[in-house]
Order: sequence, then structure tokens, then C-alpha cells
Amino acid sequence: MKLNTRLYDIFLNQARRVKVETLSLGLGYTAVATSDGGIGLAYTYFADKKSCMILNKHIDYEGQSADQLLEKIKSANTVERSMALALVNALNYNDALNLPEDHDNHIMFDRFKINQGRRVAMVGYFPPLVSVFEKKGVLLEVLDISRGLGEKKDFYDKLKHWAQVLMLTSTSVLNNSTEDILANVGQTVKTVMLGPSTPMVPEAFEHLPVHMLAGTVPVDKEKTLKAIRHGMGTPVLHKYSRKVFLELNRPEK
Repeated sequence: MKLNTRLYDIFLNQARRVKVETLSLGLGYTAVATSDGGIGLAYTYFADKKSCMILNKHIDYEGQSADQLLEKIKSANTVERSMALALVNALNYNDALNLPEDHDNHIMFDRFKINQGRRVAMVGYFPPLVSVFEKKGVLLEVLDISRGLGEKKDFYDKLKHWAQVLMLTSTSVLNNSTEDILANVGQTVKTVMLGPSTPMVPEAFEHLPVHMLAGTVPVDKEKTLKAIRHGMGTPVLHKYSRKVFLELNRPEK
């Protein structure tokens, strides 16, 4: 996928200069901390688990040059891609930490005109957002294969001809569906990529119709790593993080 290649190329030189300090592969999320003080998150994306082995071979990345782990962003193994995307977010830590905060999503709702009658397509089921949308009277179509929600063909048709806004989980980076989904958006659809996995890296998305990135940047390293080890999810991780956003300039079609 072109997005994975872009992320690899953008961070390769930096990865060669730093080491992986900590790799924490949790049941819910993965965290990577780097020797330059960065820390990043990504959803732990399991394919079907049929044995005790989820990785092809044992590699101790800790204490090693980070480019060895960065290479796994191009792996066919989804868990390896999860680790590599967490590394990408760690390498991008300082830039992401300086982005503006949108703690309660008010800015995102305002920019995308999320109000009564707005037609929103959502890839990945986000319960807190769905609850807010229902209260606001937003019209919602959801595709989340893991939850058995939606049918791809019908959803893509809605995405092309009905939707005004697309909320796209950044877990799509891990299952390599981002570009396939975005190839089906209508000409006027506004897209936000969101979730703790989101790489807040504008140049990585220059070839895609994405208008906003909304991600999570840890600010308490030790509590974040402990939460990861204990299998915690987004609600707990947000207690130790900042929810940041980045608007991308996209020419009107």
C-alpha cells in the first residue's frame, strides 16, 4: 500500500538515529517508546489467532535501531504492522504533541457540520461518537466487519452517492483498507481519520482525500505503558493523553 510506503520513507532516516526503548504489545493497544523520548500508540490488530504464536519469529527490538521495526510497516503480519505504526507515532511524537487539542470533539463537529440531518458514513464503530450523533439527529451508516455491522457493497454505494462526511478509523491502516475505502468516496465527501492509531503526518496523506487527522498523544508515559500492559482501551488511554487534530488543505473538487 502506498500509505505504508510513504510512512516508511518519511521516518526511515530518523529511525536509523534512534533506538526502540520499550515495546509493549497489549491485547487492546500496542505502545512503543523510543530513545529520543517519543511514545506512540496503535491498535493491536489480530488476524485469526490459531496458536500461541502471533509473530513469525522472535526478534528483540528493544535496544535496537528503530529502522528494524519500522520495516514491519510493510509486513503481511497485522501484529507486526501494529508495532511499526506505534513506532511511527513515537517517531512523530514531538510534532504531534504540539498540535492543537480537541478534547471533546467540538472542533471536529464544527468543521464537519455534524448536526441534525447531516449524513455521516462511519468505518469502525465508535460508541461515544454514535451516542452523540443519535442525540444530534445525525443520519448514520456504519461499516464494521469485526462487529458484523454493514455490508461493504451497500456501504460503498452510500459513501459515493449519499454521505457528506466520512469518519474513518485509522485501524484501516493496519488492515490495508484505507486506500480502498477512500477510492469510493464521493466528490464532495469530507473525511476525517480518527483514533489512537492515527499517524499525525500530513505528508503521508497527500495522495488521499483526507481533510482532518484526529489522534491521541500520550503525555504520561509510565501510566500509558501500564494501561497497555493491563489490556486497557481508548477510554483509559485518553486519561493519560491529549486528543489532537490537524486540518489538511485539500483543493475543492
